[in-house]
Amino acid sequence: MEPVLDSGVSAWMLVSASLVLLMTPGLALFYGGMVRGKSVLNMMMMSFSAIAVVGVIYVLWGWSMSYGPSIGGIFGNPFDQFGLGGNFDPVSWVDEEAGTYFPTMVDVGFQATFAIITVALISGAIADRVKFSTWIVFSALWATLAYFPMSHMVWGGGLLSDEGPFVFGDAAPIDFAGGTVVHINAGVAALVLALVIGKRRGFGKEPMRPHNLPFVMLGAALLWFGWFGFNAGSAYTSGDAAGLAWVNTTTATCAAILGWLLVEKIRDGAPTSLGAASGIVAGLVAITPAAGDVSPVGSIAVGAVAGVLSAFAVGLKFKLGFDDSLDVVGIHLVAGLWGTVSLGFFAESTGLFYGGGVAQLGVQAVIALVAIVFSVIVTVIIGYLLKAVMGWRITEQEEIDGIDFAVHGETAYEGVGSTISEVR
Repeated sequence: MEPVLDSGVSAWMLVSASLVLLMTPGLALFYGGMVRGKSVLNMMMMSFSAIAVVGVIYVLWGWSMSYGPSIGGIFGNPFDQFGLGGNFDPVSWVDEEAGTYFPTMVDVGFQATFAIITVALISGAIADRVKFSTWIVFSALWATLAYFPMSHMVWGGGLLSDEGPFVFGDAAPIDFAGGTVVHINAGVAALVLALVIGKRRGFGKEPMRPHNLPFVMLGAALLWFGWFGFNAGSAYTSGDAAGLAWVNTTTATCAAILGWLLVEKIRDGAPTSLGAASGIVAGLVAITPAAGDVSPVGSIAVGAVAGVLSAFAVGLKFKLGFDDSLDVVGIHLVAGLWGTVSLGFFAESTGLFYGGGVAQLGVQAVIALVAIVFSVIVTVIIGYLLKAVMGWRITEQEEIDGIDFAVHGETAYEGVGSTISEVR
């Protein structure tokens, strides 16, 4: 008997894809508010350009590289379903027990939004100082050589999946919605680019405060809203699994806010709106790989620890001397690592705290390490190649005057960013 369309699941997945797509404009607001007034348009354009670039190449070869026939367990054959043609199967998601399916094209849309937000995340580490043209080329190259292979390795049956070599007894790699694929991958790339490109002019010597904290709060709110599609949508159902992911996403995020604000109150004497917004993102990042595999009580621990760790980690750039402009490393890499490894403790089926021994912890640590190494290698190659061929930096004078006016010929606010005499 031929399976019939499950319109309910199809509708849920299309809504989830739309929610995840909304995250990137939300990120544009979040990042845009964190930079200075003379850089806000460029910062937002970096997110919107990621949508444009990745939205095109995902259809051409991104889906095929992510979910096509495996080449060495590292990436799928880019030509197998190029342009969503060739061997593209429009009915590949079948629930044999229920006798239903939802279209593969729906999943293409859902997965494309993940690739888009991952590339956009990196931009926060290199604010104020890079050529827009170089960023455009980087977006295409990094998505192709880093994101698509990583998604294949984790979700497409590759080396880091539950069909790969890192399975020990009942302990198999767990990455529910993108701890390795999205957050470790983007966080490592952000660190590499910050080192390759170098610091902003005046970093550590002059104030570089967020110019619009309400933008930051609004952006964080939109990210939180969209993240329900990110995590609950990754259940591929609108049933119990999606409900658990939704509750865990909420609970972990709330706990992370409290953890971050507690650190600020004890360390700095005041809980800040920027800290609350950053705590939101840290909690969302940490629960992403674990949303479907921990209990709601476990999600409190995952989120609270993420808030505390990231609140301390964002200060490392000043101690270690690298300019991660908007704390991509301190939040996405640190919270992404914690969320991935936390499953070794809190996974309900195999975690250490549930009697599962240390095998799951070891598996999670290994896949996190492999993800780090892979992303470092690929991003170093791309970063230095573009530095040699196109150059990364705008001129010092353009950076002084403001990247918005220098690169885009416009400013966000009247009289800001178009003259050397602007108060920075």
